[in-house]
Formats: sequence, C-alpha cells, structure tokens
Amino acid sequence: MNSAARRRYNRSSLGLLSVYFVTLIGVSIFFNTGTRTGVIAYAAATLPALPVVGIFYALGRYLVEERDEYLRMLLIRRMLWATGFALSVATVWGFLERFGLAPHFDAYAVMILWFFGLGLGACIDWLILGSSGASR
Repeated sequence: MNSAARRRYNRSSLGLLSVYFVTLIGVSIFFNTGTRTGVIAYAAATLPALPVVGIFYALGRYLVEERDEYLRMLLIRRMLWATGFALSVATVWGFLERFGLAPHFDAYAVMILWFFGLGLGACIDWLILGSSGASR
C-alpha cells in the first residue's frame, strides 16, 4: 500500500538525498582545493548536514500525515530499533575510544548507523511479521 503521505515522503527523501550527495561532493572539492577558515569554512562544512536534517523532518512529517495506524506503528517501531542500535553502537565505541582501544569515530557516522538501524528494523519486521505484514 502506497499512501499519499508515503509518496510525498519518498519524493522528499529522494530529493533531499540527491541534494546531500551533490552538496557533499561540492563541499569536499571546496575543502580539497585549499585551506579554508572562518565563517565560510563553517558554513560550507555544515551544508551537507542540512539535507540529512531535512530527511529527519520528512520522516516526522510522514508520521504525522500517515492515516494508516498500522503503517505508522511499523515506522515508529523501526525508528526505535534505529535509535537503540545507533545509540548503543556509539556508546560502546565511545568507551572503547575513551580507553584507547578504538580509533576516533566521527559523530556524523551516528546518522549512518541510524539509517542502517532503520533498515535493520525493517528486516526484523519482515522476519517477525512475514512479507505480507511488513509491506501492507
């Protein structure tokens, strides 16, 4: 089932993901071509984060707009899996890093862990509910 809210979310997230990749490449080139400092450097370094924040907003908007309670519940459960997974990995890694047992972990990687956890939650739903329940 592909509701209007789901279609809006898909369009928004695909657009924002495209902006993210273009921005990330542009900012990487900007920093690789010379030493950047000051306000311009901070503004440029922040740019790739903005589409990711937009995707989080789009997810929240989808939760509000989705009329099917079952689909909302599935996404909330997946978001809980994602949050628990990302926070758990970041916490364990942080202690390993603190005691010199692991290399530095860039904070933005928690976002990658979160999205991976969202997919993990979808897989868990598929295993628990079967293909018919998870794709309803």
